Amino acid sequence: MIRKFLRRIFSSDTDTPSSRKNFRAIAFAEHCISRDHISRSSLRVAQTLQQAGFSAYIVGGAVRDLLLGLKPKDYDIATNATPEEVRGLFRRSRIIGRRFRLVHVISRNETVEVSTFRGNTGHDLPQSCPAGTQTDADGRLLHDNIFGSQEEDVLRRDFTINALFYDPTTEEIIDYLHGFEDVRAKRLSVIGNPEQRFREDPVRMLRAVRLASKLSIQIDDRTAAPIGDLAPLLRNVPPARLFDEMLKLLFSGHALTGVLDLRTRGLHHGLLPMLDVVLEQPLGERFITLTLKNTDERVRQDQPVAVGFLFAALLWHEVLAAWQVRVNAGEPSIPALHQAMAEILSAQRTRLAIPRRHDSMICAIWSMQPRFYARAGRKPFRLLEQPYFRAAYDFMLLRCESGEIEPEIAQWWQAFKNADQATRESMLDAETIPKRRRKSRSRRKDVANEKTIISQ
Repeated sequence: MIRKFLRRIFSSDTDTPSSRKNFRAIAFAEHCISRDHISRSSLRVAQTLQQAGFSAYIVGGAVRDLLLGLKPKDYDIATNATPEEVRGLFRRSRIIGRRFRLVHVISRNETVEVSTFRGNTGHDLPQSCPAGTQTDADGRLLHDNIFGSQEEDVLRRDFTINALFYDPTTEEIIDYLHGFEDVRAKRLSVIGNPEQRFREDPVRMLRAVRLASKLSIQIDDRTAAPIGDLAPLLRNVPPARLFDEMLKLLFSGHALTGVLDLRTRGLHHGLLPMLDVVLEQPLGERFITLTLKNTDERVRQDQPVAVGFLFAALLWHEVLAAWQVRVNAGEPSIPALHQAMAEILSAQRTRLAIPRRHDSMICAIWSMQPRFYARAGRKPFRLLEQPYFRAAYDFMLLRCESGEIEPEIAQWWQAFKNADQATRESMLDAETIPKRRRKSRSRRKDVANEKTIISQ
């Protein structure tokens, strides 16, 4: 207890802004971010830490977004308190993380993430890493639980625009690395040696593309230079981390720009197979473009977007290709489709860990596509009753819009879906052929339509 008390006294004396060097304190009059712009929960957490004798700052993307006139989605706080000390101040909190321990402070409306200032891992000294860190053969950090000073913490962050510290008490921004100027110039610059920082964490390359697309800023030449050569390092990143970062990009509201930039910079290989092949095919490119545009519009309008629907679209042409291979080998069409679906999902999971909870929607959307050709008997009614019919229907509309299937199919289903029971029955009667030939001709028509789908 005495050691903790002394630490608080001396750390608060030595870690004040006036005692630091090589930083710029930007006053409210210049940046115009009032503490009133900060969420109540994060403001309370920061003030509680400061009242307990610790340093505490709003950091990272929240400060950057506020400077750009955007509304932050969440707030992070950096402090010189250890996770255990933070945990002791907040009843509703928990320590999480393996590579670096964090504290989640839970309030009624949000969860505030609190991190302890991180120590220098030696990224300025390529051949050395202090005790407590562990890297693989490519330089990727595997374990990193070193605490340090605020100055060291700044050097550990990824980009200068994410290395700004906002003090809600003084309403000052502390800037060590000219991040404030980079925000104003809409420039994305990595902190430290770009090659080494990307080797430490290859996901930073994806993050650079996502931030550039989302914020409409330019990646500077020094930061962009090694990305193409280091792209293969993404193969060593756990698939779950890749999925999380790709999901942020795809749900950023600027997915189309981001995906095209991934491809331009050579970062697409192995992440999503469709980026390797589909964007080079006229039908596939139009389908993916429409899908991403539709996703961007929904995100910007705060409308829900289903993860399962999005990945069903992104992987659809891989399924079509695998389906065609199996049908050409003599397998029955529908069993071949289901085998192709399982094959693509299994292969994708080794590169980008799409959680299995999305499988039911993805597979339902794919498996229902051939059934939209069946417009006689009771099949359309049974299709309407399927749990994921609306998602499969929207998927089919995108296929029609892209030119993959005939517009007449979409028009018929749109009318059928919105009609009353009597009108639906009359629409089916119009599709029905003479009874003595109905079964055989219906079957031949279904087979022909399945072949049409496969050949697209």
